[in-house]
Amino acid sequence: TRVAPSFHLGLNVSECVFCGQCVRVCPTGALTEKSHISRVLEALADPDKVVVAQIAPAVPATLQNKAEAPSVRATLERMAGALKRIGFRAVFDTAFTADLTIMEEVSELIHRVQTGGVLPMMTSCSPGWVQFVELHHPELIPHMSTCKSPQQMAGALIKEVYPRYLGIDRSKLVCVSVMPCTAKKFEAHDQGDVDFVLTTREFEQLLERHGMSLDRCTDRVPLDPPFSEATGAGRLFGGTGGVMEAAIRTAVHMLTGADMKNGPKISEVRGLDGLKTLSLEVGGAALNFAVVNGLGRVKPLIDPIAAGQSNLHFIEVMTCPGGCIGGGGQPLETDMKAVQERLERLYDTDRRSRNRTSHSNEEVQSLYATMLGRPLGEVSHHLLHRKYIDRRKEL
Repeated sequence: TRVAPSFHLGLNVSECVFCGQCVRVCPTGALTEKSHISRVLEALADPDKVVVAQIAPAVPATLQNKAEAPSVRATLERMAGALKRIGFRAVFDTAFTADLTIMEEVSELIHRVQTGGVLPMMTSCSPGWVQFVELHHPELIPHMSTCKSPQQMAGALIKEVYPRYLGIDRSKLVCVSVMPCTAKKFEAHDQGDVDFVLTTREFEQLLERHGMSLDRCTDRVPLDPPFSEATGAGRLFGGTGGVMEAAIRTAVHMLTGADMKNGPKISEVRGLDGLKTLSLEVGGAALNFAVVNGLGRVKPLIDPIAAGQSNLHFIEVMTCPGGCIGGGGQPLETDMKAVQERLERLYDTDRRSRNRTSHSNEEVQSLYATMLGRPLGEVSHHLLHRKYIDRRKEL
């Protein structure tokens, strides 16, 4: 038996979007992601390198049960402690740049709505979805938000800010991401802001190589500034509907100057339904939103957009069922029951958070005041936004 992409093309020239679901469900274990563990260990052993990490919000939500920890936050801080014992200099929270993504993305959406820009705008956080558009529907590229994903925003900021903070040359810094997603490996290689990506599975393997496990690593270490604070909205990014819920909370504030009257929870975009829609009257404008849970459910939205018949303004698409918590880099025993449990942990973390809107993140506010200026400004555009290509021309 030969396991290969369609028509036995090489993976690099196939129409694969690198979501990794085939790896997660392969019944024989014949498929695996390309491991970065050895290269990370080489960097850690190099005295001329400073190795730092960022952790995506879906990973501690996944590992909380294995860590036997009381909360997602406790699991995240245990992960930080374990990584520092291994030799990582600093550990940052990718949920911080999830909040930053909302500031840029919502500003972009409002700009498009108010100036007659291309609508509906589509999220750009899920690299499998981005690869799908570039490979299969490049005509949709004008609809894509130009924001980098939170992983890439974090990588760009870490490499811009942290070497100056330490007083070292940028070339000495190695940025490692801990992600629930195999497509993040391709995204990092393609965009260049992150050096190595470890999936959730690889993170556990890295600990095992050092004789460690999260249930025994009980020391909680705070994450490192200046990318350590995250709101409940930023943590919701790990699940389907989370980007949309965070975006609506901030869109209401940007358009009206006040937070949502009935509280930040938006039940209409929560849960594991394949397609969720919501219409809101915000600041005198009627806005229509849609959430797509899993790449296989996106086609019914594509045809009306191509025909110019869609009344939607903003669409969230996550490649994997359940979102990042069901990603291709997650534990192999992941099923929909586990995905639901992880989603509930994200909701619980949001509910318990002191700040639940991305615009209330004080570190994000400070970053704009001291470095970025304003959302969609010249500096933020350079660091936090991207371009797309028609990949069909490469096949």
